[in-house]
Amino acid sequence: MYSARAVAAVLGMSVARLRSYLRAGIVTPTRSQKGEMRFSFDDLVLLRKAEGLVEQRIPARRVRDAIKKIRDGLPPGASVQRVALSGEGQRVVADDGHRRWHPDSGQFVFDFKSSSPDERGATVTSLAHARASAIPAAQQDSPLTARDLYKRGCLLETTSPEEACDAYRAALELEPEFADAHVNLGRLLHEVGDVYAALVHYRAALSLRPGDTTASFNVGVALEDLGATVDAITAYRRALECEPRNPDAHYNLARLLEQDGKPDLAVRHLLLYRQLTKKR
Repeated sequence: MYSARAVAAVLGMSVARLRSYLRAGIVTPTRSQKGEMRFSFDDLVLLRKAEGLVEQRIPARRVRDAIKKIRDGLPPGASVQRVALSGEGQRVVADDGHRRWHPDSGQFVFDFKSSSPDERGATVTSLAHARASAIPAAQQDSPLTARDLYKRGCLLETTSPEEACDAYRAALELEPEFADAHVNLGRLLHEVGDVYAALVHYRAALSLRPGDTTASFNVGVALEDLGATVDAITAYRRALECEPRNPDAHYNLARLLEQDGKPDLAVRHLLLYRQLTKKR
């Protein structure tokens, strides 16, 4: 649990702003035996969302009203923390993973943009796709190399993930130590729910390339999805050893440390996350 002073420091907001969120009922902290306010990690997440919208120049009152309407419209037991919030001009857009809407009017918003991963929790990280064009006709009659198959997999990911998996598997048959193919195949398997198989490929990539920050981070996500919190914490720490300025690793690690009963360590990583994502 966090004090009001700690929340203000982590989120970089004034105490007056924090009080305005309290008056609006955005969060409802508990009280210690001495009567001091104590905020949960979920409170910090929601306040961070609200503050991020205000930083986009959406009026604070509109942000508070939107969050209150979202909470009032949720079914019993549902948490507003699971709703992604973004700005669209001067309006708030809510996204629960199934629909997008304007909380102030209740009108649905239709587009093909995906929500920010940090609003939804752990999300696997992609390798940068190879800048590849179709295989030249001159090479089509020649045996494909592992690199050719890898490039084909990159090209097929968005249109045919299953064929992309086949291409990566074929690349690994030719070159079992192709770390990038292991990472990409693992991610595609992870995205369709085959977490154990994904973990095998992530770890294979790490054994070949111990400093691979993407593989390290994705190992953490996979372990978290499997309920292995302690091991996931270790994996996220390893990812930060590879890339200390990885904001997603700091955020996920903070969330798990809070769940593990280590709020002081969690706050430290939240501060680093905020510094790394703060708009300049």
